[in-house]
Amino acid sequence: MSISRGCTIWFTGLSGAGKSTITEHLVPMLHARGCKVEVLDGDVVRTNLSKGLGFSREDRDINIRRIGFVCNLLSRNGVVAIAAAISPYKSVRDENRALIIDFIEVYVKVSLETCIQRDVKGLYKKAIAGEIKEFTGVSDPYEPPENPEVICETEKETPPESAEKIINKMEELGYLARA
Repeated sequence: MSISRGCTIWFTGLSGAGKSTITEHLVPMLHARGCKVEVLDGDVVRTNLSKGLGFSREDRDINIRRIGFVCNLLSRNGVVAIAAAISPYKSVRDENRALIIDFIEVYVKVSLETCIQRDVKGLYKKAIAGEIKEFTGVSDPYEPPENPEVICETEKETPPESAEKIINKMEELGYLARA
């Protein structure tokens, strides 16, 4: 069964929380249900759409607004747009929620300690050593969402279980027909 309308699934969480990993499980599940899906991964967007932006609060806000703009275009045209970006600041996430009518916020909740353990890129190590300035969760704040539609706790559930939670919420909200 296909969706009746597009929507944006907005992942937020620390670097290493599991946003991209859950997305990798979610996309084939949505394709199997007949959905058109586009993923806007934070790292990929920075390389292509937001090249030249740094990591100041202003640059991060610009990046997140750009992702929101593209998600809005996609979702209003029947696509499930998935934004997988840290999106550390509540105010800009709220701007995107106001812009995008069909918006599902997914908080990928995990402890900083677990993110440090999962850190395959070595970014936390560099940030803690002071080699990376303005690193979310270390030297720059992360503001968790207050009322996300879905909370995925990646220390307690597997990526497929997290993806299934999102599918269930999409069914509950009427974006997917019940399987």
